[in-house]
Amino acid sequence: MTVADDGAEPVNEEASVLAEPTVLWRDEQLYVARREAITMTEFARVADHLPAMFGWLGERGVVPAGAPFFRYRVIDMSAELVVEAGIPLPAPIEVAEPDFVDVLPAGRYATLTHIGHPDELMGVTATLLDWGQQQGVQWDVTPTPEGEVWGARLEVLLTNPAEEPDMHKWETALLFRLAD
Repeated sequence: MTVADDGAEPVNEEASVLAEPTVLWRDEQLYVARREAITMTEFARVADHLPAMFGWLGERGVVPAGAPFFRYRVIDMSAELVVEAGIPLPAPIEVAEPDFVDVLPAGRYATLTHIGHPDELMGVTATLLDWGQQQGVQWDVTPTPEGEVWGARLEVLLTNPAEEPDMHKWETALLFRLAD
């Protein structure tokens, strides 16, 4: 790790963005999730749901249909976020509250993949949003008094922490749905 010349935060030289942002089509995806209203300092409350969710899916013989993700529903960085921890499903299942089953909408998504510590994702998110602004992208987002309500803004966890405990080597894909 080195310190940036301008005195800003340290720069992790091993962290990287794998490519320029691209736009791809995603079909709708059924998923199971648990939702939390949190501040940025409470994010672990959301992430901590994934191991238990994987556990009870395994007990029921359900094989996930893809990588787990975080879905940002409402974003007000100065106050509260509404975030879901989700796991894609191959078919509908019954779940008990507070878990629920929902569908990620089909559509065009801008995507950017990052290798590095999850703490670096705010900067990667800014890169994707800046790219979108430069490209004239219209995001699937609605401003409200409670914050920005997103149709589908995802962080997909492509690395299994049980297989790679070094968070600096984790691969995460950002997927932000475009307005139709």
